[in-house]
Amino acid sequence: MAYVDGFLLVVPKDKLEDYRKLSKKAGKVWREHGALEYRECAGDDLDMPFGRPFPKLLKLKPSETAVFSWIVYKSKAHRNQINAKVMKDERLTDMMDPKSMPFDTKKMSMGGFSVIVDA
Repeated sequence: MAYVDGFLLVVPKDKLEDYRKLSKKAGKVWREHGALEYRECAGDDLDMPFGRPFPKLLKLKPSETAVFSWIVYKSKAHRNQINAKVMKDERLTDMMDPKSMPFDTKKMSMGGFSVIVDA
């Protein structure tokens, strides 16, 4: 079964285009190193009437939105191999200074997930 790295972060709406540009570059790096899929999605319909809506969960300000992202790999071992290469890739390391990121890295959540359903 495939393996997925998932990310949830808070991005100021006025920095969303900067984030998109950074993500487009990062996605290219991950894909070149073998990731099967790379997706970055900006929230635009977050006030759901059930469950715990993202704005409440993330304590979003009116000027912020949620970004939900994932990267798909063949397996966890495949993910570990790719991430080792990605983390050494200068195209990525050059743009990873937390001070210049278009979002607050302290509000970012991430984790690795085993796929349990692939329909």
